Amino acid sequence: MPSAPVFLFIPVSCEKGIGEYMRSMIIANGVQKQWPNAEIHFALSKHAPYVDSCPFHTHILQDSPTKQVKAVNNIISDLKPDMVIFDASGRKSQLKHAYKSGAKVVFISQHKKKRTRGLKIGRSLVTHSHWVVQPEFAIAPLSIFERLKLKLINRPQPIVTGPIFSHPDNANKLNILNKYGLADEPFILFSAGSGGHKYSQGNAADLFADVAVHIKNQLKPVVVFGANYPNDLPTIEGVVCIRSLDNADFINLVSAAKAAVLSGGGTLLQAIAMNVPTLAVVVAKDQPSRVNACIARDVIKSAELNFESMCKGVQELLVPETLADLRDKTKQMKSVNGLEVCIADIARLLEDK
Repeated sequence: MPSAPVFLFIPVSCEKGIGEYMRSMIIANGVQKQWPNAEIHFALSKHAPYVDSCPFHTHILQDSPTKQVKAVNNIISDLKPDMVIFDASGRKSQLKHAYKSGAKVVFISQHKKKRTRGLKIGRSLVTHSHWVVQPEFAIAPLSIFERLKLKLINRPQPIVTGPIFSHPDNANKLNILNKYGLADEPFILFSAGSGGHKYSQGNAADLFADVAVHIKNQLKPVVVFGANYPNDLPTIEGVVCIRSLDNADFINLVSAAKAAVLSGGGTLLQAIAMNVPTLAVVVAKDQPSRVNACIARDVIKSAELNFESMCKGVQELLVPETLADLRDKTKQMKSVNGLEVCIADIARLLEDK
């Protein structure tokens, strides 16, 4: 195993979503903790709002990594990394270049369509490990054809990691609660994800804030607008408005909430893993299957992306019997933090270097 391994993270990065970047950041922080001497790099689009705040070595691309084939390949050639982690990004030629350069290649998928892309023969042959960052119940198993194909080309099946998140920390949780005056008051957390998602009448984050205002006399609302929210952060009487939080602080806040209203992204699965009663609202095209899988397990409530449906959904969520029922059902589920699974697999891969 290299004494000072070099890692290159290449998440999807653009002006809209943030989930892949946040997930890669969680893994990178886990890598740094496990291997303090590691050298960690990110390749990010110049259009991503977080490009200037990335705490690791940052290589700025003119567009999303998948569209910057030559630029990404040049970074790989220059760095000669021990491991390249493509988080839902990358063309086959980029994975192939990383593979031929001697790097261990990891591909991360978060839903069936992306997993299918990663399972194509040309990509599988140049991928050392494929992580599916969903709990098993949230994604269909591999088909017989997919399993047979992997066997014929002598490649392992993808590793289903479950959701990836930073563990809540009691001391940091207390700090964040004190910062926003929430230590002694129960609250409901609202988050539409990155803040860049739109719906028919405007920005999804603004709709979530409108619903928060509607129920503020019932339970203290906290709205996290997201790093990609395009407007000035509003000041709303009776509502705690937060621009954005890093994943550790966000997870601490979610874990302390009495309930949550969340988009159908990865945060939904994190909330379930922490037994937080949640109302899920689809705000992006890749979220319905995830939300529907959670509904089928009866571990969340859901609402449509409109004011009336969300208000009704929050009222139903906050019924004491509903809160208790959701907590009980999520506690009965197998809870695995995918970060631990990923770090263990990274160690396995590096041992072969």
